Amino acid sequence: MREVDRAHRPNGVGTAARVDLECTPASTVDTVTYAIAEAAHRSGLSIDTLRYYERIELIDPPARDSGGRRAYSDDDLNWLAFLTRLRTTGMPIKLMREYARLRHQGVASAAPRKRILERHREDVLARLADLRSCLDVLDYKIDNYERMCAAETTELREATA
Repeated sequence: MREVDRAHRPNGVGTAARVDLECTPASTVDTVTYAIAEAAHRSGLSIDTLRYYERIELIDPPARDSGGRRAYSDDDLNWLAFLTRLRTTGMPIKLMREYARLRHQGVASAAPRKRILERHREDVLARLADLRSCLDVLDYKIDNYERMCAAETTELREATA
């Protein structure tokens, strides 16, 4: 499975250790956990988004503490970081839900999950190419304005000399 360095995750979730982003969430609270507000803060998502993701089954219901409150684990936050990357790159919620559903099947669903990510990667690469083209136009316009400003400055100096 693909791993990423926690130090490169948004909002500093976790520590500088290698972590599997597709860990199956624990059903009990055995390790360090985070209340929903802290999980929202650490993930960069709102509390409403966390509840929405749970409702549409993008995330499993988190474990509950002794008071019945949601208790998010580091594994939950890692999965949220992965989902955030998918969303940031434009993956539709419907496809994210399919990926999340397949994830529960373990290794048996590796091939379809890989296909989903490969197709999405193609979409991301196409959008990057479009953005690079737009960036080229912006660079051209900025360079043009720089030349215009430089010419104007030169004309002003010559007029006052």
